[in-house]
Amino acid sequence: MIDTMDALPEPPAGNVKVVYMGPVAPHWDFMSDFGDAGHLEQFKARAEARLLLLPPHDPQFRRNRERINRDAERENLLIEWDLGYDEEEEESEADEG
Repeated sequence: MIDTMDALPEPPAGNVKVVYMGPVAPHWDFMSDFGDAGHLEQFKARAEARLLLLPPHDPQFRRNRERINRDAERENLLIEWDLGYDEEEEESEADEG
């Protein structure tokens, strides 16, 4: 028999907002509203290593972004990306072209 208390999802351990700062390095800034500072710093260090000198239009960005998203999921962190443009609009333009 499965304990129903184990089936309930845990609340997020924290949140991270990744913001594209522009074409001049450093490209990325990380912000957080809640969560353990040490835990978030470790996550930020790993994410920065994947994004170092990598603007969002670089083909490697999408692969690294997915890796960061999976890492956040494993760490039970909410993650939000602000790339400075509407991503859905860009994807629809790419599909049309």
